[in-house]
Amino acid sequence: MARNSSQPATEGLRLPRIDGVEPATALPLGDVEATGAYLGPHSFGPPAVLVNGEAAHVLMSRAARLAFRVPEKAATGVVEVRSPAGSSNPVPLRVARQLSDGLHPVTSPAVSRSGMIYATISGQRGKQTPVSVVRVSPDGRATPFVTGILNATGLAFSPDGDLYVSSRAEGAVYRVDPAGEFSVYAEGMGVATGLAFDASGNLFVGDRSGTVFKINSERQIFVHATLEPSVAAYHLAVNAAGTLFVTAPSLSSNEAIWAIEANGDTRAWFCGLGRPQGLALSREGDVYVAACLHGRRGLVRVTPKGEASLVVAGPNLVGVAFSPFGSAILTTHDAVYDVELGVEGLDLF
Repeated sequence: MARNSSQPATEGLRLPRIDGVEPATALPLGDVEATGAYLGPHSFGPPAVLVNGEAAHVLMSRAARLAFRVPEKAATGVVEVRSPAGSSNPVPLRVARQLSDGLHPVTSPAVSRSGMIYATISGQRGKQTPVSVVRVSPDGRATPFVTGILNATGLAFSPDGDLYVSSRAEGAVYRVDPAGEFSVYAEGMGVATGLAFDASGNLFVGDRSGTVFKINSERQIFVHATLEPSVAAYHLAVNAAGTLFVTAPSLSSNEAIWAIEANGDTRAWFCGLGRPQGLALSREGDVYVAACLHGRRGLVRVTPKGEASLVVAGPNLVGVAFSPFGSAILTTHDAVYDVELGVEGLDLF
């Protein structure tokens, strides 16, 4: 029977309901999924999605599932789905806060004991940038810190509190003093990318052409392990037992986090990631890595039992570090963000 023209067009429509959003944290332009009921399209078109009052782009709409892209200008707030029947219940979504942009990180940032954040302006291979390393305060004030290092790449703090920087163009590692002056610490490191110190003060250097070097406190250099070359960089992190975790992104969509034991034994610790990059460890033993999981890009948590989940949605993520203030510091290819995840980072020294 035809509908009586006097009946409202919204008759029979049900209010959309959100049961949850996954992940519950995102970068601006990250892709998030909502689950619930009555989230699908209707005769008027797809539903509208608002994030803290900002209109989001709807990527997919089904009755029980809806995907949307977090607006570029969105901030932490609530998600609402609106249809001609009305608005859904609001559900909270954390959105990472941009601290600084105009940068060029190619791996994880480094965070000092005082909470200052260090990120690179790495630049194209072989081309010098006006500033090599930028220092960013927790409130977002960015100042030049190091100039003159060509293609600054990996960053790590030593147990003594000094910052170390690798140059992938020069195959060198530099020690930087508190005034931003640097001196050569090691040379001949190939295409030097990722850096990490263990609790004993050994420095690991990832040469993306296939070698992980170990430099002890007497500056003796050893080949610690060999891996397949990476098209981008080696990214490193060390746990309290001295196990070195390494990612080496290639062109595969099914890549591993490698675990290298203190004696050099190497194994694939977790497989199934797309282009895994910078990583950091939590006090609970979880590995957090910038990667793609099941086709979704962002920050992935992998537990010691091998259970993986996307905890932050976001494009162009290249690195992560944990601040002593309890927040996660995230780097994309051009910016630094912070967000509260309720995670304590592993502190080796």
